[in-house]
Amino acid sequence: MSKPVIGFAGMTHLGINSAAAAAGRGFDTVCFDADAAGIARLKSGTLPVVEPGLPELLEQNKSRITYTADGADLKRCGVVYIAADVPTDDQGQSDLSSIRALIDTVAAGLGREAILVILCQVPPGFTRSLALPKERLYYQVETLIFGRAVERAMHPERFIVGCAEPDRPIPQAMHAFLSAFSCPILPMRYESAELAKISINCCLVASVTVANTLAELSERIGADWSEIIPALKLDKRIGPHAYLAPGLGLAGGNLERDLATILRFSEATGSEAGLVESFMQNSRHRRDWALRTLHEQVLVENSKAVIGVLGLAYKENTHSTKNSPSLALLARLAPWRVRVHDPVVPASAAAHPDVTGCVSALEVAKGSDALVIMTPWPVFRDLKPDQLARAMAGRAVIDPYRVLDGKAVAAAGLDYFTLGVPPIRASHNTPLPSKGRG
Repeated sequence: MSKPVIGFAGMTHLGINSAAAAAGRGFDTVCFDADAAGIARLKSGTLPVVEPGLPELLEQNKSRITYTADGADLKRCGVVYIAADVPTDDQGQSDLSSIRALIDTVAAGLGREAILVILCQVPPGFTRSLALPKERLYYQVETLIFGRAVERAMHPERFIVGCAEPDRPIPQAMHAFLSAFSCPILPMRYESAELAKISINCCLVASVTVANTLAELSERIGADWSEIIPALKLDKRIGPHAYLAPGLGLAGGNLERDLATILRFSEATGSEAGLVESFMQNSRHRRDWALRTLHEQVLVENSKAVIGVLGLAYKENTHSTKNSPSLALLARLAPWRVRVHDPVVPASAAAHPDVTGCVSALEVAKGSDALVIMTPWPVFRDLKPDQLARAMAGRAVIDPYRVLDGKAVAAAGLDYFTLGVPPIRASHNTPLPSKGRG
């Protein structure tokens, strides 16, 4: 049997990364989106997302990729994925109207034997509710991560496949495609697969919540959470890949959406979900760590402080700002002047009345009374503490993700604040560099 042609409908983050991986595994791939202007940009090499390795993967496999705004081009595909990102509001509610419209468009032009796979995340019950032939309708769990999407798409840990009848063999075309990735394939009923994605994220949230809770306690009692993490990962019940790094609550939107989905289903079915409510409460508390630290250490004594903020994206190596802790912080700093820099996101993304965009991280530090590193971009690791000390007007460096070496920052004459450890104060014997605003 010749390799099936694989189609992807919806050229947002999920669709373009998944399509690139299909082409990278040697399959002819059709990339469809009704937005003709967006397709034209893709053809010219202009991508709608930022992901390490994505431009290179697409360029290496361009001979296998067809970009089209004509749904009829999907007719030659043996498998077509509905792969558009699902819009989610600030309350974690997903708007599925555009996904339903896309499904209708694609289904109308499918070949007689083609398999339709819902790849975008939908709530339990969605796939079965579609008025489509169930023997050709599947749901597949996506587990891409912003900033690591290419790696995850090319080397998945497993495929979770929702089926009308899990005991029946997966259709040959779909099985041929999935088998090319050399990972386990787990068929299950539609609702189990839809809930599996939520379950994965819920377990991640539990780990994040544990890390955030105990990291805060570490800050208060003189412990260092980073010293405790290796001990936990050597426990077989927890494991070496456990997600134990503390953070500023839950960000990005997907985790909050899944928690909100659990709460809605629990209310509708009468099941108990107090644990999920506590996850959300902990996230809201931890989200404001940087703001509390700023107020306690700088703003309470300096009402005219200038705040430098490094990073606007919700995490490194991505353009996404959905539920960005940095943007949330900036929205709460309206009374103060702020200076910002992000390698990808423009300063205009900040909802702030007095924001200055800077061309570099060091330029942000110049004249700032406090420097806050809100996105751990790798380039920020190259900052030299002594240069920061000379540039800054104040002495507070707030670095929740430990981008910088706290001891080196303190040795340069600055106070260092991070998650999971008490403040590292500048030595009283360290002379402060001459400072000034510029």
